[in-house]
Amino acid sequence: MAKNQPASTNYTLPLVTLTSLFFMWGFITCMNDVLIPHLKELFKLSYTQSMLIQFCFFGAYFIGSLIYFFISYYKGDPINRIGYKNGILLGLLVSAIGCALFYPAATAGVYGLFLAALFVLGLGFTLLQIAANAYVSLLGSPESASSRLNLTQAFNALGTTIAPVLGGFLILQFFSDNGVITAASTRMPYLTFAGIFLLLMLLIYRVKLPQFASEEMETQGLGALKFMNLKLGVVAIFCYVGAEVAIGSFIISLLKHGDIAGLDETVSKNYLALYWGGAMLGRFLGAISLNQSLSAVKKILYMVVTAVLVFGVIFSIVDLSFAQIQPFLIFIVINLLAFLLGKSSPGRTLLLFASVNVVLLLITVFTGGHTAMWSVIAIGLFNSIMYSNIYTLAIADLGKYTSQGSSLLVMAILGGAVFPLAQGALTDVVGIQTALLLPVLNYLYLIFFGYYCWRKFSHVTMGAAKGGH
Repeated sequence: MAKNQPASTNYTLPLVTLTSLFFMWGFITCMNDVLIPHLKELFKLSYTQSMLIQFCFFGAYFIGSLIYFFISYYKGDPINRIGYKNGILLGLLVSAIGCALFYPAATAGVYGLFLAALFVLGLGFTLLQIAANAYVSLLGSPESASSRLNLTQAFNALGTTIAPVLGGFLILQFFSDNGVITAASTRMPYLTFAGIFLLLMLLIYRVKLPQFASEEMETQGLGALKFMNLKLGVVAIFCYVGAEVAIGSFIISLLKHGDIAGLDETVSKNYLALYWGGAMLGRFLGAISLNQSLSAVKKILYMVVTAVLVFGVIFSIVDLSFAQIQPFLIFIVINLLAFLLGKSSPGRTLLLFASVNVVLLLITVFTGGHTAMWSVIAIGLFNSIMYSNIYTLAIADLGKYTSQGSSLLVMAILGGAVFPLAQGALTDVVGIQTALLLPVLNYLYLIFFGYYCWRKFSHVTMGAAKGGH
């Protein structure tokens, strides 16, 4: 298992550097939600065909992780061989190449080339996910690992919040041909993103990041799969990512629906930003909730103050009036109450948040108007801590198999490819609202996984559940 640096080591600069990385890959990932309606209209696609965007992007996670897993099985863990820093640098390079490929795709105006560019981009993000998530967990004590991961994931969600507004403006307005939708409007934005990834690569190359040696350089075999919490956790990640991506992918189209809101894309992208902004807010709250050094009173105080401040940030990002965004405050209060009921237990909190999302989805399906609109947007708030909690619980007590387990969890991000495509096909048959019954099944499984881990790790705090390093 990895040897941590001395407790006195200052990890602030490495953590800040990696946080910028999490922000950028969150931003680019959420740009898919802007691309979907844009390319759907441009190439006259069905819902199923437009969901190939998510299928190719998140399918790359599965293929990349599968390759990683087999290398780990036969040759030993690649990250242990090349180091976390080199793994991150390689991931950034591949991501930059994926973004740059949008230029020839847009120039040729061929949908298949866009899908190929997204696949390469997804491969780059696969390397970043495997290396960076595990690396963040090593930058400090195991007891605060979940708190750090939630914090970096919060900045990842900041990127997903800004992307619909800024990315939507660039593609739908600034680089459009006088409002006419063209493939060329994606060229300069993605070329800029490629440049940013290269700059991040240079920054991380120059920053001195701590090295973590491994006592288990030649860990081979399927040892990680002997842990039931990991096997169930792989399915949980599959379900969670599938539900989150599927819902986010359809929000702009759902809000265009006359029975819901009848909003134009230039307006609905702001509500999509709220969906991802809710995830950001919840992750900041989760970082506080998981901090084992704070008393219960301080946690509540800090969480309330943070909720107010982050709401202010979200309000400054979206192009909506306070009256338009006001209903969101009700769900923030419910989110705070759910955190308190969760009592810093990862399984219990996951169970509660998944239960709320089941209710919100049913309201979205069986009502209409603003009730349905706000119910689907609020789901982001309760998705917030799911990835971190599932990841924490799934790799608990894996010891030397932690990196192998991490690669399996990243492989399970395949859910982001499968479920949006399935929901697109279902939407073409039963309609966009009824099709939202599909992710209800995902959250029902997360309720089961949360309950299982709540009982199994009832003696473990959210910070300590990150053991094995």
